[in-house]
Amino acid sequence: MPTQRRHSSWIVLLFALLFCASFTTNSFAASATEIDIKVDETLKRFRAEVPGGDAFLQRAQGVLVFPNILKAGFWIGGEYGEGALRVGNETVSYYNTASASIGLQAGAQSKSVVLVFMTQEALRRFQKFDGWKAGVDGSVALVEWGAAEDINTVTIHDPIVGFVFSNKGLMFNLTLEGSKFTRIKK
Repeated sequence: MPTQRRHSSWIVLLFALLFCASFTTNSFAASATEIDIKVDETLKRFRAEVPGGDAFLQRAQGVLVFPNILKAGFWIGGEYGEGALRVGNETVSYYNTASASIGLQAGAQSKSVVLVFMTQEALRRFQKFDGWKAGVDGSVALVEWGAAEDINTVTIHDPIVGFVFSNKGLMFNLTLEGSKFTRIKK
């Protein structure tokens, strides 16, 4: 009987998480204007925190920016955020990102993600999919460098480069593997 009760508890918890996730994504979805304002703020922060960031972004073929990705979990976790793809400083489409995880975890955090498409081919391949999964449809290199280095002095040969920020600054040793990026209408 205790095993059956445990399974029932997990099923109830799973349905509650799914209900909350669908409620959050639909009820609190940001408007296109809200996303664009937050993207502008995130790019301004990127330029301020990353030495050489402005020149680096000028070489990019496109930039996908998620100003606020919320991650929460207790054994079962998930994350969700909305952002915009910019090409030539103009928003061309909107995306959400979502992922789920199971394992030892408890708590919540917020982060910002900036994905920089360095080649036209990488940008074209990304835009071809309505749902693009990091690590499956393409890989994202998360750049690490020293505090005194300029991003332009770091040798980057990867077609897609990712940067992750928290409220405390640039975050290192993270992965975006398994994150799904889906085009949405705004």
